Amino acid sequence: METTEKDILRGGQFLVKETVCEDVFTPEDFSEEQIMMKEAVKEFNEREIIAHRDRFEAKDYKLTEQVMKKAGELGFLGVAVPEQYGGMGMGFVSTMLTCEYISSGNGSLSTAFGAHTGIGTMPITLYGTEEQKQKYVTKLATGEWMGAYCLTEPGAGSDANSGKTTATISADGSSYRINGQKMWISNAGFCNMMIVFARIENDKNITGFIVEYDSGKPNGITLGEEERKLGIRASSTRQVFFNDTVVPSENMLSVRGGGFKIAVNALNVGRIKLAAACIDSQRRITEMALKYAMERKQFKTSIADFGAIKSKLAEMATNTYAGEAASYRASKNIEDRIAMRIAEGNSHQEAELKGVEEYAIECSILKVTVSEDVQSCADEGIQIYGGMGFSEEAPMEAAWRDARISRIYEGTNEINKMLSVGMLIKKAMKGHVDLLGPATAVADNLMGIPSFDTPDYSELFAEEKEMISKLKKVFLMVAGSAIQKFGPDLEKHQQLLMAAANILNEVYMAESTILRAEKNAKRFGEDAQEGQIAMAKLYLYNAVDIVEKNGREGVVSFSEGDEQRMLLMGLKRFTKYTNYPNVIALRNLIAEKLKAENKYCF
Repeated sequence: METTEKDILRGGQFLVKETVCEDVFTPEDFSEEQIMMKEAVKEFNEREIIAHRDRFEAKDYKLTEQVMKKAGELGFLGVAVPEQYGGMGMGFVSTMLTCEYISSGNGSLSTAFGAHTGIGTMPITLYGTEEQKQKYVTKLATGEWMGAYCLTEPGAGSDANSGKTTATISADGSSYRINGQKMWISNAGFCNMMIVFARIENDKNITGFIVEYDSGKPNGITLGEEERKLGIRASSTRQVFFNDTVVPSENMLSVRGGGFKIAVNALNVGRIKLAAACIDSQRRITEMALKYAMERKQFKTSIADFGAIKSKLAEMATNTYAGEAASYRASKNIEDRIAMRIAEGNSHQEAELKGVEEYAIECSILKVTVSEDVQSCADEGIQIYGGMGFSEEAPMEAAWRDARISRIYEGTNEINKMLSVGMLIKKAMKGHVDLLGPATAVADNLMGIPSFDTPDYSELFAEEKEMISKLKKVFLMVAGSAIQKFGPDLEKHQQLLMAAANILNEVYMAESTILRAEKNAKRFGEDAQEGQIAMAKLYLYNAVDIVEKNGREGVVSFSEGDEQRMLLMGLKRFTKYTNYPNVIALRNLIAEKLKAENKYCF
């Protein structure tokens, strides 16, 4: 299988290797089976979730539970679960697809679905014994049981391994007694089973346990009141208290002290799934804002004809297209990596774990970027609706409130930004990504005389692809110089890491968008993809601005004198177009496409 591994880019390698458009997976590549699944989930979303918007907003927790049960009956809760445990055993792309289209109707249901299928079920699927999987996963996959995940504590949020909840083994070794407090536990109000993390004695790392919960036989478990939250109002979120809760020893998940690893790997999957959960939400928000703008008249003109509104609609659609491009590019990489490992003889558990772990950097990039884009999209949606956008009668204020949590859970965006750069550096140290060679080449390049030849940009995206290559050099220049200066102490310089992460994020997102548009222009024709080509160019233009700003911020924070002048000259060279795109024309073209179709049409 050596050739297969060479063909599949490893996590983080996008930064130092060129990807050709034929090698990326796009939503236009969905199989017939995936399209059928998408349509089934969309229909379920319309009928069971969107139609009951007011009940979700009125904190109808029972409705959330009922809809989750119905989703289980239709198989939607078990898409990622192997068939021998009652699931559909579908690939990673299909699980992303299901998550995307079931999540856009309401943030409360999206949260319940994500908590149950992801962190509530997956740790047992991936770390459980055969007996544990037969006993629990079969019930979770069908919705017979609902799952919850108890990690966060009042003093342990981002620093998940610092939890104070304890597990004490009995004298005969047959059970553990769990004592402690957990908070922000999604699905707590209607779950039948919890994955609980606790520390045994003075272990360095926490340990995971599968804890059954029956309100009729509470076993020392008590629940706090439902939290009053800004958004996701019908998502059951409670504190959970454990007072001498007895758990059989065979319910330990994985090994003693293995809980932190479970938590980290569960979060990787949660992050990319969260990106998926935000995509159709952006699509729907854009579409609602478009329809409102088409109908709303001011000064005897539809506000959709005003340049200020066109600009907003174009940017909303562009970010949606980019998020979709990058999310499915990464999810297919994960799926291919899993398949490769299975072909090499790995178990399903090992293949899935290692497949997702390989792309932990991309998972963090997507979580951050797409969660920020959905918030921005909802914010602009309110603005387009004007005063009506601020009213509970219109859908925008709920969309805005529900979007806000996505920047916090699955690890805050700030934590994820620092993680992505930190993980990349670790991969480089392990030899999985060659950062040193390209970073040295960029440093040498800065010392040389730039070429003044007129480049040939006659091919579609020729200049854009060169710009992507130059933006990668900005990251290598900034991160390489920073590593040289600070070494292992770099992790103490959080603002610098955040600036580097912002560059990294934009490189991946812009490249994914260009590659998607290029691949589709080649197979469907440039005329048919005119709007998509415009969006790819617009996204890159915005990315260049972000990269330039963060590059400058990083450079001036750790350099001075001649070194700083040289780095800033390099930054200017690497962020300069030969032919600047007419962004106003690009936005107008995208907006006119939207208006002509009166829907998100990309």
